[in-house]
Amino acid sequence: TLCCLQVIKYRAAVAWAVGKPLSIEEVEVAPPKAREVRVKIVATGICRTDDHLLGGLFPYVEYPIIPGHEGAGIVESIGEGVTLVKPGDKVIPLCHPQCGECNFCLNPNSNYCIKTHFHEPQNTMPDKTTRFTCKGKQIHHFMWCSTFAEYTVMPEYAVARIDATAPLNKVCVLGCAFPTGYGAAINTAKVKPGSTCAVFGLGGIGLSVVMGCKASGASRIIAVDINKDKFAKAKELGATDCVNPKDYTKPIQDVLTEMTGYGVDYSFEAIGNKDALIAALASCNMSTGVCVIIGEAPAGTLLSVDPTLLLTGRTWTGTMLGGWKARDSIPKLAASYLEKKFNLDVLITHTLPIAEVNKGFELLRGGKR
Repeated sequence: TLCCLQVIKYRAAVAWAVGKPLSIEEVEVAPPKAREVRVKIVATGICRTDDHLLGGLFPYVEYPIIPGHEGAGIVESIGEGVTLVKPGDKVIPLCHPQCGECNFCLNPNSNYCIKTHFHEPQNTMPDKTTRFTCKGKQIHHFMWCSTFAEYTVMPEYAVARIDATAPLNKVCVLGCAFPTGYGAAINTAKVKPGSTCAVFGLGGIGLSVVMGCKASGASRIIAVDINKDKFAKAKELGATDCVNPKDYTKPIQDVLTEMTGYGVDYSFEAIGNKDALIAALASCNMSTGVCVIIGEAPAGTLLSVDPTLLLTGRTWTGTMLGGWKARDSIPKLAASYLEKKFNLDVLITHTLPIAEVNKGFELLRGGKR
């Protein structure tokens, strides 16, 4: 059934240019075309990636643009040929889509997809046009999600239908933070029971890594952050030790190596910081240690690495959305949340109206979330 296939007007937070605060505007959103869906966004999280976008540090984007990629909403209307969702369905927009047709999607060992932004920029819809207009100008999409808006349009394979009873103001973090961090431990690193882990960065993703390490049976989880105010929540979620690099004169990798003897079994970098990336690699043990890159460094970042760190046996790898095939897995994670297998609520620190989105970024930059 097709419904409401007309242009509608709504509020959205628009980034008109690099370095400018978001501007709340009335935006016109066109109806979905074939195999597209229009979604009413009910809740959205603010991720460090969105902050990179505002600062001009995210690759391959075009301005003006509507940011946001960690949301939850309800399908308002569908275009011709849509079979995966219907109007009224609760959904999570997918910043890492699953088209189900490419070589990567067909590979059971991969969660990559050629429709991801890192393969081909998603500043427009697949037909190379946008669905957003403001003040007579075309507004670009962000990773096909653009959740800093009351309505958005995306391809049907970039949404995941979830249980109708799921609270959208909680499960919105399933759009990025939780599956990315939790999956980095469960899927990518495959943390083993009794192992030792170090987590660099205790934002939403880092705390989700802590949860994943605990669920995997890690015996020691060392949380690393320069903001000591984040330690209490990390311990609540399973961290056994909390370390502030500012408390030491020696490199943090040396501190962790001394704490554990030979280094940790698994380390996770959930910041996107150049120095932390190297420290995380050096902190895992030289023979069988596994270091997982999760945080997204600013576009153009280059690393200088001593190859001996890898020559001796360490594994250095990365993860996209925690290794989950998004359309298949996000509904299952939502169901697990409803079954109280993990607690997403603890990741949500503040709730603001869309008109205060810039305040949300101030909280993010101040380490208050």
